[in-house]
Amino acid sequence: MRVVEINVDRGSDVFRSNHKRVIAMYLDLVNGDRIRSVIGRVMSLTEDEVDDVLDRVMKCFVDRHNGINSILREHFEKVTQYMAPDSVLSENRQLLIGAHFTKEYSIESAALFNPSIVLHPDQSGVPAGDIRALMSLRATGEGHISSIVFWQGVIHGDGGITMDSPDNSPSTGKIISDHLYDKKLFRMKLVEMGCHSHEIDSILDQLGDHFTMANLERSVEGLLKLHHECPAMKAAVKHVRHLAQANYELSFDDHVAPGDMVIFPMADGESAGMEDVRLVRFVEDDQRVTYYGTYTAYDGFNVLPQMFETTDFRRFRIMTLTGKCARNKGMALFPRKIGGQYMMVSRLDGESLYLMKSDNPHIWNNAKLLQKPVSPWESVQIGNCGSPLETDRGWLLLTHGVGPMRQYCIGALLLDLDDPSRVIGRTREPILVPTEDERDGYVPNVVYTCGAIIHKDRLVMPYAMSDRATGFATFGLDELLAYMKPKTVMKRIRPVIREVDPV
Repeated sequence: MRVVEINVDRGSDVFRSNHKRVIAMYLDLVNGDRIRSVIGRVMSLTEDEVDDVLDRVMKCFVDRHNGINSILREHFEKVTQYMAPDSVLSENRQLLIGAHFTKEYSIESAALFNPSIVLHPDQSGVPAGDIRALMSLRATGEGHISSIVFWQGVIHGDGGITMDSPDNSPSTGKIISDHLYDKKLFRMKLVEMGCHSHEIDSILDQLGDHFTMANLERSVEGLLKLHHECPAMKAAVKHVRHLAQANYELSFDDHVAPGDMVIFPMADGESAGMEDVRLVRFVEDDQRVTYYGTYTAYDGFNVLPQMFETTDFRRFRIMTLTGKCARNKGMALFPRKIGGQYMMVSRLDGESLYLMKSDNPHIWNNAKLLQKPVSPWESVQIGNCGSPLETDRGWLLLTHGVGPMRQYCIGALLLDLDDPSRVIGRTREPILVPTEDERDGYVPNVVYTCGAIIHKDRLVMPYAMSDRATGFATFGLDELLAYMKPKTVMKRIRPVIREVDPV
Protein backbone atom coordinates (compact mmCIF):
# COMPACT_ATOMS: atom_id res chain seq x y z
CA MET A 1 0.00 0.00 0.00
CA ARG A 2 1.31 3.44 -0.99
CA VAL A 3 1.92 5.85 1.93
CA VAL A 4 1.44 9.59 1.48
CA GLU A 5 2.79 12.13 3.93
CA ILE A 6 1.10 15.50 4.44
CA ASN A 7 3.14 18.06 6.33
CA VAL A 8 1.17 20.41 8.54
CA ASP A 9 2.91 23.45 9.98
CA ARG A 10 1.02 24.69 13.00
CA GLY A 11 2.11 28.20 13.89
CA SER A 12 3.17 29.02 17.44
CA ASP A 13 0.89 32.08 17.79
CA VAL A 14 -2.55 31.56 19.28
CA PHE A 15 -5.07 34.42 19.24
CA ARG A 16 -7.33 34.43 22.25
CA SER A 17 -10.33 36.48 23.28
CA ASN A 18 -9.72 39.83 24.95
CA HIS A 19 -12.34 40.76 27.54
CA LYS A 20 -11.17 44.39 27.45
CA ARG A 21 -12.65 44.89 23.98
CA VAL A 22 -15.96 46.55 24.86
CA ILE A 23 -18.63 48.47 23.00
CA ALA A 24 -21.21 50.89 24.42
CA MET A 25 -24.78 49.69 23.82
CA TYR A 26 -28.23 51.04 24.52
CA LEU A 27 -29.61 49.72 27.81
CA ASP A 28 -33.23 48.94 27.08
CA LEU A 29 -35.23 48.82 30.31
CA VAL A 30 -38.30 47.88 28.24
CA ASN A 31 -40.89 48.99 30.81
CA GLY A 32 -42.06 52.55 30.17
CA ASP A 33 -42.81 53.30 33.81
CA ARG A 34 -39.34 52.19 34.85
CA ILE A 35 -37.76 54.34 32.14
CA ARG A 36 -39.73 57.38 33.35
CA SER A 37 -38.63 56.67 36.94
CA VAL A 38 -34.94 56.66 35.97
CA ILE A 39 -35.35 59.87 33.98
CA GLY A 40 -37.19 61.43 36.92
CA ARG A 41 -34.31 60.71 39.28
CA VAL A 42 -31.84 62.40 36.94
CA MET A 43 -34.23 65.34 36.49
CA SER A 44 -34.35 65.82 40.27
CA LEU A 45 -30.61 66.55 40.44
CA THR A 46 -29.34 70.10 40.55
CA GLU A 47 -27.12 71.29 37.69
CA ASP A 48 -24.09 71.12 39.97
CA GLU A 49 -24.94 67.52 40.87
CA VAL A 50 -25.42 66.69 37.20
CA ASP A 51 -22.02 68.17 36.35
CA ASP A 52 -20.34 66.26 39.17
CA VAL A 53 -21.88 62.86 38.31
CA LEU A 54 -21.22 63.29 34.58
CA ASP A 55 -17.61 64.26 35.27
CA ARG A 56 -17.11 61.03 37.19
CA VAL A 57 -18.69 59.02 34.37
CA MET A 58 -16.43 60.64 31.80
CA LYS A 59 -13.28 60.02 33.82
CA CYS A 60 -14.13 56.32 33.96
CA PHE A 61 -15.29 55.79 30.39
CA VAL A 62 -14.03 58.47 27.98
CA ASP A 63 -10.85 56.54 27.18
CA ARG A 64 -12.74 53.30 26.61
CA HIS A 65 -14.98 54.53 23.77
CA ASN A 66 -14.41 56.61 20.67
CA GLY A 67 -16.94 59.45 20.46
CA ILE A 68 -18.59 58.75 23.79
CA ASN A 69 -20.52 62.05 23.72
CA SER A 70 -22.30 61.12 20.50
CA ILE A 71 -23.07 57.66 21.91
CA LEU A 72 -24.68 59.09 25.05
CA ARG A 73 -26.58 61.67 23.02
CA GLU A 74 -27.92 58.96 20.73
CA HIS A 75 -29.14 56.94 23.71
CA PHE A 76 -30.72 60.03 25.22
CA GLU A 77 -32.70 60.53 22.00
CA LYS A 78 -34.09 57.02 22.31
CA VAL A 79 -35.88 57.88 25.59
CA THR A 80 -37.12 61.40 24.79
CA GLN A 81 -40.53 59.88 23.99
CA TYR A 82 -40.92 59.24 27.73
CA MET A 83 -40.34 62.88 28.62
CA ALA A 84 -42.57 65.94 28.56
CA PRO A 85 -42.45 67.42 25.03
CA ASP A 86 -41.63 70.89 26.34
CA SER A 87 -38.64 69.76 28.43
CA VAL A 88 -35.60 72.05 28.18
CA LEU A 89 -32.42 70.32 29.35
CA SER A 90 -28.80 71.34 29.55
CA GLU A 91 -26.29 69.47 27.39
CA ASN A 92 -24.79 67.75 30.45
CA ARG A 93 -28.19 66.62 31.72
CA GLN A 94 -28.96 65.09 28.33
CA LEU A 95 -25.63 63.25 28.37
CA LEU A 96 -26.20 62.00 31.90
CA ILE A 97 -29.64 60.68 31.02
CA GLY A 98 -28.03 58.96 28.03
CA ALA A 99 -25.43 57.43 30.35
CA HIS A 100 -28.20 55.89 32.45
CA PHE A 101 -29.41 54.07 29.34
CA THR A 102 -25.98 52.86 28.24
CA LYS A 103 -24.14 49.65 29.09
CA GLU A 104 -20.81 48.14 28.13
CA TYR A 105 -20.71 44.82 26.32
CA SER A 106 -17.50 42.77 26.10
CA ILE A 107 -17.79 41.43 22.56
CA GLU A 108 -15.33 38.54 22.90
CA SER A 109 -15.36 37.80 26.61
CA ALA A 110 -16.36 34.18 25.92
CA ALA A 111 -14.42 33.28 22.76
CA LEU A 112 -12.76 34.38 19.53
CA PHE A 113 -12.98 31.70 16.86
CA ASN A 114 -14.13 30.44 13.43
CA PRO A 115 -11.91 32.64 11.24
CA SER A 116 -11.96 33.37 7.53
CA ILE A 117 -9.22 35.18 5.59
CA VAL A 118 -8.94 37.10 2.29
CA LEU A 119 -6.60 39.44 0.49
CA HIS A 120 -6.84 42.90 2.09
CA PRO A 121 -8.24 45.63 -0.21
CA ASP A 122 -5.25 47.87 0.65
CA GLN A 123 -1.89 46.46 -0.46
CA SER A 124 0.00 49.78 -0.30
CA GLY A 125 3.39 49.72 1.45
CA VAL A 126 3.59 45.92 1.60
CA PRO A 127 7.11 44.57 0.86
CA ALA A 128 7.57 42.56 -2.33
CA GLY A 129 6.71 38.91 -1.80
CA ASP A 130 4.38 39.67 1.12
CA ILE A 131 0.61 40.26 1.12
CA ARG A 132 -1.64 42.09 3.53
CA ALA A 133 -4.53 39.92 4.67
CA LEU A 134 -7.85 40.62 6.37
CA MET A 135 -9.34 38.03 8.70
CA SER A 136 -12.90 37.90 10.00
CA LEU A 137 -13.64 36.13 13.27
CA ARG A 138 -16.65 35.24 15.35
CA ALA A 139 -16.49 37.12 18.64
CA THR A 140 -18.77 35.81 21.39
CA GLY A 141 -19.65 37.58 24.62
CA GLU A 142 -22.24 37.63 27.38
CA GLY A 143 -25.35 35.59 26.58
CA HIS A 144 -23.40 33.83 23.80
CA ILE A 145 -24.21 36.64 21.38
CA SER A 146 -21.88 36.49 18.38
CA SER A 147 -20.69 39.47 16.35
CA ILE A 148 -18.25 39.92 13.47
CA VAL A 149 -14.79 41.37 14.05
CA PHE A 150 -11.74 41.77 11.82
CA TRP A 151 -7.99 41.41 12.23
CA GLN A 152 -5.35 42.71 9.83
CA GLY A 153 -1.91 41.28 9.21
CA VAL A 154 0.79 40.31 6.75
CA ILE A 155 1.56 36.90 5.27
CA HIS A 156 5.25 36.94 4.45
CA GLY A 157 6.91 35.37 1.44
CA ASP A 158 8.89 33.03 3.69
CA GLY A 159 5.69 31.63 5.22
CA GLY A 160 5.66 33.72 8.40
CA ILE A 161 2.47 35.42 9.55
CA THR A 162 2.25 38.68 11.51
CA MET A 163 -1.17 39.77 12.77
CA ASP A 164 -1.86 43.21 14.27
CA SER A 165 -3.58 43.25 17.65
CA PRO A 166 -6.81 45.25 17.35
CA ASP A 167 -7.64 48.25 19.51
CA ASN A 168 -9.42 47.79 22.85
CA SER A 169 -12.06 50.36 21.80
CA PRO A 170 -13.82 48.81 18.80
CA SER A 171 -16.31 50.90 16.86
CA THR A 172 -19.80 49.82 15.88
CA GLY A 173 -21.29 50.97 12.62
CA LYS A 174 -24.27 53.26 12.29
CA ILE A 175 -27.36 52.24 10.38
CA ILE A 176 -27.79 54.46 7.32
CA SER A 177 -31.30 55.90 7.57
CA ASP A 178 -31.57 56.80 3.87
CA HIS A 179 -30.60 53.32 2.65
CA LEU A 180 -32.39 52.65 -0.64
CA TYR A 181 -34.41 49.50 -1.25
CA ASP A 182 -34.91 48.19 -4.76
CA LYS A 183 -38.67 47.59 -5.08
CA LYS A 184 -38.32 44.87 -7.71
CA LEU A 185 -35.88 42.87 -5.59
CA PHE A 186 -37.87 43.60 -2.42
CA ARG A 187 -41.02 42.18 -4.04
CA MET A 188 -39.11 39.14 -5.36
CA LYS A 189 -37.84 38.36 -1.86
CA LEU A 190 -41.36 38.59 -0.43
CA VAL A 191 -42.57 36.17 -3.11
CA GLU A 192 -39.74 33.75 -2.33
CA MET A 193 -40.64 34.00 1.36
CA GLY A 194 -44.20 32.96 0.52
CA CYS A 195 -45.54 36.28 1.77
CA HIS A 196 -46.90 37.81 -1.43
CA SER A 197 -50.47 39.12 -1.18
CA HIS A 198 -52.83 41.81 -2.48
CA GLU A 199 -52.18 43.78 0.70
CA ILE A 200 -48.43 43.72 0.15
CA ASP A 201 -48.95 44.92 -3.42
CA SER A 202 -51.03 47.82 -2.11
CA ILE A 203 -48.13 48.82 0.19
CA LEU A 204 -45.46 48.56 -2.51
CA ASP A 205 -47.54 50.17 -5.25
CA GLN A 206 -47.39 53.47 -3.37
CA LEU A 207 -43.58 53.43 -3.49
CA GLY A 208 -41.13 54.39 -6.22
CA ASP A 209 -38.69 52.01 -7.88
CA HIS A 210 -36.31 52.78 -5.01
CA PHE A 211 -37.49 53.75 -1.55
CA THR A 212 -36.24 54.39 1.99
CA MET A 213 -37.48 53.04 5.29
CA ALA A 214 -39.21 56.39 5.88
CA ASN A 215 -41.03 56.05 2.55
CA LEU A 216 -42.12 52.54 3.51
CA GLU A 217 -43.38 53.66 6.92
CA ARG A 218 -45.50 56.43 5.38
CA SER A 219 -47.11 53.90 3.06
CA VAL A 220 -47.66 51.45 5.90
CA GLU A 221 -49.11 53.98 8.32
CA GLY A 222 -51.50 55.34 5.75
CA LEU A 223 -52.88 51.92 4.88
CA LEU A 224 -53.14 50.87 8.54
CA LYS A 225 -55.36 53.88 9.20
CA LEU A 226 -57.65 52.88 6.34
CA HIS A 227 -57.64 49.16 7.17
CA HIS A 228 -56.93 49.14 10.91
CA GLU A 229 -59.26 46.18 11.54
CA CYS A 230 -58.03 44.05 8.62
CA PRO A 231 -55.92 41.03 9.79
CA ALA A 232 -54.50 40.53 6.28
CA MET A 233 -53.20 44.10 6.18
CA LYS A 234 -51.64 43.73 9.63
CA ALA A 235 -49.91 40.53 8.48
CA ALA A 236 -48.67 42.26 5.31
CA VAL A 237 -47.26 45.14 7.33
CA LYS A 238 -45.47 42.70 9.63
CA HIS A 239 -43.84 40.95 6.66
CA VAL A 240 -42.64 44.09 4.88
CA ARG A 241 -41.29 45.62 8.08
CA HIS A 242 -39.46 42.41 8.96
CA LEU A 243 -37.85 42.20 5.52
CA ALA A 244 -36.91 45.89 5.50
CA GLN A 245 -35.35 45.65 8.97
CA ALA A 246 -33.32 42.59 7.95
CA ASN A 247 -31.88 44.39 4.89
CA TYR A 248 -29.98 47.42 6.07
CA GLU A 249 -26.76 49.33 5.56
CA LEU A 250 -23.99 50.14 8.04
CA SER A 251 -21.43 52.92 7.83
CA PHE A 252 -18.15 53.36 9.72
CA ASP A 253 -16.23 56.62 10.12
CA ASP A 254 -13.26 57.10 7.80
CA HIS A 255 -10.74 57.03 10.65
CA VAL A 256 -11.82 53.56 11.83
CA ALA A 257 -9.55 50.82 10.49
CA PRO A 258 -11.13 47.42 9.64
CA GLY A 259 -9.28 45.90 12.59
CA ASP A 260 -11.19 48.21 14.95
CA MET A 261 -14.64 47.46 13.53
CA VAL A 262 -17.31 45.26 15.02
CA ILE A 263 -20.52 44.36 13.21
CA PHE A 264 -22.95 43.71 16.04
CA PRO A 265 -26.46 42.27 15.51
CA MET A 266 -28.93 45.00 14.54
CA ALA A 267 -31.97 43.11 13.19
CA ASP A 268 -34.39 40.90 15.11
CA GLY A 269 -33.48 37.87 13.00
CA GLU A 270 -29.84 38.05 14.12
CA SER A 271 -30.47 39.27 17.67
CA ALA A 272 -28.86 36.17 19.22
CA GLY A 273 -25.86 36.17 16.92
CA MET A 274 -24.14 36.62 13.56
CA GLU A 275 -22.24 33.37 13.23
CA ASP A 276 -19.39 31.91 11.15
CA VAL A 277 -18.77 34.37 8.33
CA ARG A 278 -17.41 32.89 5.11
CA LEU A 279 -15.54 35.88 3.69
CA VAL A 280 -14.76 35.95 -0.02
CA ARG A 281 -13.07 38.42 -2.37
CA PHE A 282 -15.40 38.25 -5.37
CA VAL A 283 -14.15 39.41 -8.77
CA GLU A 284 -16.94 40.59 -11.05
CA ASP A 285 -16.96 39.96 -14.81
CA ASP A 286 -15.71 43.53 -15.35
CA GLN A 287 -12.90 42.94 -12.78
CA ARG A 288 -14.52 45.06 -10.07
CA VAL A 289 -13.93 43.57 -6.62
CA THR A 290 -16.67 43.12 -4.04
CA TYR A 291 -16.20 41.47 -0.67
CA TYR A 292 -19.06 39.20 0.39
CA GLY A 293 -19.55 37.59 3.76
CA THR A 294 -22.15 34.84 4.09
CA TYR A 295 -23.12 34.08 7.68
CA THR A 296 -25.77 32.48 9.87
CA ALA A 297 -28.26 34.78 11.55
CA TYR A 298 -29.72 33.43 14.79
CA ASP A 299 -32.59 34.87 16.82
CA GLY A 300 -32.49 32.33 19.63
CA PHE A 301 -34.88 29.93 17.88
CA ASN A 302 -34.30 30.05 14.12
CA VAL A 303 -31.24 30.05 11.87
CA LEU A 304 -31.29 31.99 8.61
CA PRO A 305 -28.61 32.52 5.95
CA GLN A 306 -27.60 36.18 5.53
CA MET A 307 -24.92 38.01 3.59
CA PHE A 308 -23.09 41.32 3.74
CA GLU A 309 -21.28 43.02 0.92
CA THR A 310 -18.75 45.85 0.85
CA THR A 311 -16.22 47.31 -1.56
CA ASP A 312 -14.27 49.45 0.89
CA PHE A 313 -14.88 48.13 4.45
CA ARG A 314 -16.56 51.46 5.20
CA ARG A 315 -20.12 50.76 4.11
CA PHE A 316 -21.68 47.33 4.52
CA ARG A 317 -24.94 46.22 2.95
CA ILE A 318 -26.64 43.52 5.03
CA MET A 319 -28.96 41.33 2.96
CA THR A 320 -31.29 38.39 3.40
CA LEU A 321 -30.82 35.29 1.27
CA THR A 322 -34.06 33.79 0.02
CA GLY A 323 -35.26 30.94 -2.17
CA LYS A 324 -36.15 27.32 -1.44
CA CYS A 325 -32.44 26.38 -1.19
CA ALA A 326 -31.46 29.24 1.14
CA ARG A 327 -31.68 27.37 4.39
CA ASN A 328 -29.57 25.73 7.07
CA LYS A 329 -26.01 26.83 7.90
CA GLY A 330 -22.70 27.29 6.13
CA MET A 331 -23.28 28.84 2.71
CA ALA A 332 -20.04 29.79 0.91
CA LEU A 333 -19.90 31.78 -2.33
CA PHE A 334 -17.43 31.01 -5.13
CA PRO A 335 -15.02 33.94 -5.77
CA ARG A 336 -16.30 34.52 -9.33
CA LYS A 337 -19.13 33.54 -11.65
CA ILE A 338 -18.83 30.26 -13.53
CA GLY A 339 -20.68 29.89 -16.79
CA GLY A 340 -22.31 33.25 -16.19
CA GLN A 341 -23.85 32.20 -12.87
CA TYR A 342 -23.16 32.76 -9.21
CA MET A 343 -22.33 29.54 -7.38
CA MET A 344 -22.52 28.64 -3.72
CA VAL A 345 -21.66 25.59 -1.64
CA SER A 346 -24.14 24.80 1.12
CA ARG A 347 -25.53 22.07 3.34
CA LEU A 348 -29.29 21.90 2.78
CA ASP A 349 -30.09 18.68 4.61
CA GLY A 350 -27.81 19.10 7.61
CA GLU A 351 -25.36 16.35 6.61
CA SER A 352 -24.24 16.63 2.95
CA LEU A 353 -22.69 19.21 0.64
CA TYR A 354 -24.67 20.78 -2.20
CA LEU A 355 -23.73 23.03 -5.12
CA MET A 356 -26.17 25.87 -5.78
CA LYS A 357 -26.49 28.08 -8.86
CA SER A 358 -28.28 31.39 -9.35
CA ASP A 359 -28.55 34.44 -11.57
CA ASN A 360 -29.04 36.57 -8.46
CA PRO A 361 -26.74 36.36 -5.41
CA HIS A 362 -29.73 37.02 -3.12
CA ILE A 363 -32.06 34.26 -4.37
CA TRP A 364 -31.21 30.54 -4.46
CA ASN A 365 -33.60 27.96 -5.88
CA ASN A 366 -31.30 25.51 -7.67
CA ALA A 367 -29.19 22.93 -5.83
CA LYS A 368 -27.44 19.66 -6.69
CA LEU A 369 -25.94 17.11 -4.33
CA LEU A 370 -22.16 17.47 -4.39
CA GLN A 371 -20.79 15.10 -1.74
CA LYS A 372 -22.22 12.82 0.93
CA PRO A 373 -20.30 11.69 4.01
CA VAL A 374 -18.07 8.78 2.99
CA SER A 375 -15.25 8.19 5.49
CA PRO A 376 -15.65 7.40 9.21
CA TRP A 377 -14.22 10.79 10.26
CA GLU A 378 -17.15 12.55 8.52
CA SER A 379 -19.88 9.96 9.02
CA VAL A 380 -22.17 12.25 11.07
CA GLN A 381 -22.06 15.21 8.67
CA ILE A 382 -19.85 17.21 6.34
CA GLY A 383 -19.83 20.89 5.48
CA ASN A 384 -17.69 23.47 3.80
CA CYS A 385 -14.88 25.36 5.49
CA GLY A 386 -15.17 28.52 3.44
CA SER A 387 -15.30 29.62 -0.17
CA PRO A 388 -13.55 27.43 -2.77
CA LEU A 389 -10.01 28.49 -3.72
CA GLU A 390 -9.05 28.52 -7.39
CA THR A 391 -5.94 26.57 -8.44
CA ASP A 392 -4.74 25.51 -11.88
CA ARG A 393 -5.84 21.96 -11.07
CA GLY A 394 -9.32 22.69 -9.80
CA TRP A 395 -11.34 24.38 -7.07
CA LEU A 396 -9.91 23.51 -3.67
CA LEU A 397 -12.80 23.26 -1.23
CA LEU A 398 -11.88 22.78 2.41
CA THR A 399 -14.42 20.71 4.29
CA HIS A 400 -15.16 19.82 7.88
CA GLY A 401 -16.31 16.40 8.93
CA VAL A 402 -18.00 15.30 12.13
CA GLY A 403 -17.37 11.74 13.26
CA PRO A 404 -17.46 9.62 16.42
CA MET A 405 -17.69 11.55 19.70
CA ARG A 406 -18.67 14.66 17.65
CA GLN A 407 -15.05 15.29 16.74
CA TYR A 408 -14.62 17.93 14.04
CA CYS A 409 -11.74 17.50 11.58
CA ILE A 410 -10.79 19.28 8.36
CA GLY A 411 -10.39 17.70 4.93
CA ALA A 412 -10.78 18.87 1.35
CA LEU A 413 -12.42 18.24 -2.02
CA LEU A 414 -11.11 19.13 -5.47
CA LEU A 415 -13.77 20.31 -7.94
CA ASP A 416 -13.52 20.67 -11.70
CA LEU A 417 -12.75 24.28 -12.71
CA ASP A 418 -15.37 24.49 -15.44
CA ASP A 419 -17.95 22.22 -13.85
CA PRO A 420 -17.68 22.40 -10.04
CA SER A 421 -20.44 19.80 -9.69
CA ARG A 422 -17.75 17.24 -10.61
CA VAL A 423 -15.67 16.11 -7.63
CA ILE A 424 -12.31 15.09 -9.11
CA GLY A 425 -10.42 14.46 -5.88
CA ARG A 426 -10.76 14.34 -2.13
CA THR A 427 -8.80 13.68 1.02
CA ARG A 428 -9.75 10.24 2.23
CA GLU A 429 -8.49 11.12 5.73
CA PRO A 430 -8.53 14.54 7.45
CA ILE A 431 -5.62 16.91 6.96
CA LEU A 432 -6.11 18.58 10.35
CA VAL A 433 -7.32 16.93 13.55
CA PRO A 434 -7.47 18.36 17.09
CA THR A 435 -4.25 17.83 19.01
CA GLU A 436 -4.22 17.16 22.72
CA ASP A 437 -3.75 20.84 23.58
CA GLU A 438 -6.48 21.94 21.13
CA ARG A 439 -9.27 19.59 22.08
CA ASP A 440 -10.49 21.34 25.27
CA GLY A 441 -12.76 24.36 25.08
CA TYR A 442 -16.36 25.57 24.96
CA VAL A 443 -17.08 22.89 22.33
CA PRO A 444 -14.42 20.16 22.81
CA ASN A 445 -12.65 18.17 20.09
CA VAL A 446 -13.06 20.70 17.28
CA VAL A 447 -10.81 22.24 14.66
CA TYR A 448 -12.73 24.49 12.29
CA THR A 449 -12.16 27.20 9.71
CA CYS A 450 -14.42 29.42 7.64
CA GLY A 451 -11.91 30.22 4.92
CA ALA A 452 -8.24 30.05 3.90
CA ILE A 453 -5.96 31.80 1.40
CA ILE A 454 -3.21 30.70 -1.00
CA HIS A 455 0.12 32.55 -1.06
CA LYS A 456 3.46 31.51 -2.56
CA ASP A 457 2.30 27.96 -3.27
CA ARG A 458 1.17 27.48 0.33
CA LEU A 459 -2.29 27.07 1.75
CA VAL A 460 -2.56 29.40 4.75
CA MET A 461 -5.44 28.38 6.98
CA PRO A 462 -6.53 30.15 10.16
CA TYR A 463 -8.48 27.73 12.31
CA ALA A 464 -10.40 27.64 15.58
CA MET A 465 -9.58 25.37 18.45
CA SER A 466 -12.64 24.00 20.23
CA ASP A 467 -14.56 27.30 20.00
CA ARG A 468 -12.15 29.16 22.26
CA ALA A 469 -9.14 30.51 20.33
CA THR A 470 -7.61 30.78 16.86
CA GLY A 471 -4.29 29.74 15.30
CA PHE A 472 -2.76 29.18 11.86
CA ALA A 473 -1.85 26.04 9.95
CA THR A 474 -0.05 26.03 6.58
CA PHE A 475 0.31 23.31 3.95
CA GLY A 476 2.37 22.95 0.81
CA LEU A 477 -0.20 23.41 -1.97
CA ASP A 478 1.47 21.06 -4.45
CA GLU A 479 1.80 18.40 -1.79
CA LEU A 480 -1.86 18.72 -0.83
CA LEU A 481 -3.10 18.64 -4.41
CA ALA A 482 -0.88 15.67 -5.24
CA TYR A 483 -2.45 13.78 -2.36
CA MET A 484 -5.97 14.60 -3.58
CA LYS A 485 -5.99 11.90 -6.22
CA PRO A 486 -9.09 11.17 -8.32
CA LYS A 487 -11.75 9.39 -6.28
CA THR A 488 -11.18 6.06 -8.03
CA VAL A 489 -7.50 6.09 -7.01
CA MET A 490 -8.05 7.52 -3.56
CA LYS A 491 -9.42 4.26 -2.22
CA ARG A 492 -5.93 2.72 -2.46
CA ILE A 493 -4.25 5.51 -0.45
CA ARG A 494 -4.16 6.05 3.26
CA PRO A 495 -2.12 9.04 4.47
CA VAL A 496 0.18 9.44 7.39
CA ILE A 497 -0.23 12.94 8.85
CA ARG A 498 3.07 14.24 10.14
CA GLU A 499 3.09 17.43 12.21
CA VAL A 500 5.89 19.98 11.86
CA ASP A 501 7.02 21.61 15.08
CA PRO A 502 6.37 25.39 15.16
CA VAL A 503 9.45 27.46 14.33
